[in-house]
Amino acid sequence: MDEVEMIVAHSERATLRVGDVFLKVDADRARLEAEVEAMALAPVPTPKVLWHKPPVLAIAAVPGTALGRLGEPSAASPAAWAAAGAAVRRLHDAPLPPRRGQAGRGLGELAAELDGECEWLVTNGVLPAGLVTRNRQVAEAALRPWAPVFTHGDLQVAHVFVDGDGITGIIDWSEAGRGDALFDLATLTLGHEEHLGDVVAGYGTGVDLDVIRAWWSLRSLLVVRWLVEHGFDPFAPGCEVDVLRSRL
Repeated sequence: MDEVEMIVAHSERATLRVGDVFLKVDADRARLEAEVEAMALAPVPTPKVLWHKPPVLAIAAVPGTALGRLGEPSAASPAAWAAAGAAVRRLHDAPLPPRRGQAGRGLGELAAELDGECEWLVTNGVLPAGLVTRNRQVAEAALRPWAPVFTHGDLQVAHVFVDGDGITGIIDWSEAGRGDALFDLATLTLGHEEHLGDVVAGYGTGVDLDVIRAWWSLRSLLVVRWLVEHGFDPFAPGCEVDVLRSRL
């Protein structure tokens, strides 16, 4: 019998690995449908869908190893990071998908969410007021008009798989849709600032580094509460709180 491994489990969704098959169980069926749709449209390597019977999606494991992990140095080569940048460019140059993704929230909606999270972080003593204020100021640069592209929406470094210097697959497409290109690039390089130049070299033109750095602050401020409430540790070395501290 194949070994069963729990990959992610919280109140909204769970992912189990059974041999070379991943079973994704999601309380939000629309999120699974969005993932299947995005993988079919994306012009980059994605997992093979084996079957989809809501609320469960079965996909095949992609070969290779993750480009890295948040909080850990990446063992991948600069060429692999550049290949990831090139893959993201292919995605962003593809025809727009029908849905708005996680990276596509409007400026007013995003600013209101940011204000609410900053207030929660300070009021509850989760982070020092000065740290929150400084990162709120840095984040302001990300709140600007942008042209929508096909975004992954959750392009964490652990969601990109490589073999040597090549990309073998990008996983977890439930947040994909129309959105801000620099959100994807910032998510990919969050906590791995040393590889930003490699990613940009592969991606090409049209990159505002100040906006990417602003997204590091913005994304980190927005997710601390969610991570704490869902059993994750944003205070772990190299993770979101350290990203915020690095902006001082």
